[in-house]
Amino acid sequence: MADIARLAGVSVSTVSRALAGSALVNAETRGRIAELARSLNYSINIGAQNLRLGHNNTVAVIVPYDPNTRQHLSDPFFLSLIGSLADALTERGHDMLLTRVDADRLDQAAQVFHTGRAMGIVLVGQWRHHDQLNSMAVQGVPFVVWGAQLPQQLYATVGGNNLAGGRLATAHLLAGGARRVLFMGDADLPEIGQRRAGWLAAHADAGLVADASLSRSVPFVTERIQQELALLQQHGVAFDALFAASDLMAMTAISALRQRGVRVPEDVRVVGYDDIALAEHFHPPLSTVRQPIADAGQALVQSLLSQLAGERRHSTQLATALVVRDSSGAARAA
Repeated sequence: MADIARLAGVSVSTVSRALAGSALVNAETRGRIAELARSLNYSINIGAQNLRLGHNNTVAVIVPYDPNTRQHLSDPFFLSLIGSLADALTERGHDMLLTRVDADRLDQAAQVFHTGRAMGIVLVGQWRHHDQLNSMAVQGVPFVVWGAQLPQQLYATVGGNNLAGGRLATAHLLAGGARRVLFMGDADLPEIGQRRAGWLAAHADAGLVADASLSRSVPFVTERIQQELALLQQHGVAFDALFAASDLMAMTAISALRQRGVRVPEDVRVVGYDDIALAEHFHPPLSTVRQPIADAGQALVQSLLSQLAGERRHSTQLATALVVRDSSGAARAA
């Protein structure tokens, strides 16, 4: 800006007013300054401008990156949720900044707020750092998390009813005649842990005790899922049904089972989680627990805007629903 002022023969404050379109600067001078700005590839530092002017219209949507699981933004569930958020923000006249932070340093997400790049944050997932998120809340950072409600939680969450979802999936498999239901998913992640709790609860509801050897802590990594199924077969651990913590995990497992001569659903019935678009078109069509993605974006944005308006943080739990397809031995929707 100082270079433009020197070349135009005006003060820096005049350049600032001209670039802001102020009528206090005559049209000729505004045009000359605009031309100089273009020739010098000048662009306004939005973050700095927002800090100075005290307003912002951008919401940061942050998807943590875990190098151990290598879940990319191309993951269909992430894409669906990001799309839902984009729609909700656009309807309200807000811009969206999409970025990532290390899943082990969720507190770094606060930087986009502190630097003025965004007025608030939507964080996709708690991962394993509930304490860091509580610390952000204490700092007064306006944010909401897509995730599970946890004890001693100081921040707002929006998420599906994971306990009920896990219960629905497992109860459906048990009602279909299964007695050894394998659970696959990283239960150290809050949402997945609650789905596993639903797996346990459904067994108790049916008067059964879940076999601890059938609960396998597996990350969202294709090779690890394949290795786990191979290990189960090598050790002679029998199962007649599988509840996977995500649809992609379920699809990967079905492919691995087929390679080992196991038929789905004839030998093993399978239920996934999320109801991504591909689930209906997979072979066999995948039974799954539907996450309320369309409602999720609206609820997350509303929660954040309520905080920005000075309201108290509150968490929202959205209903989940079982969708029954061929992979669990039925060809009807429920």
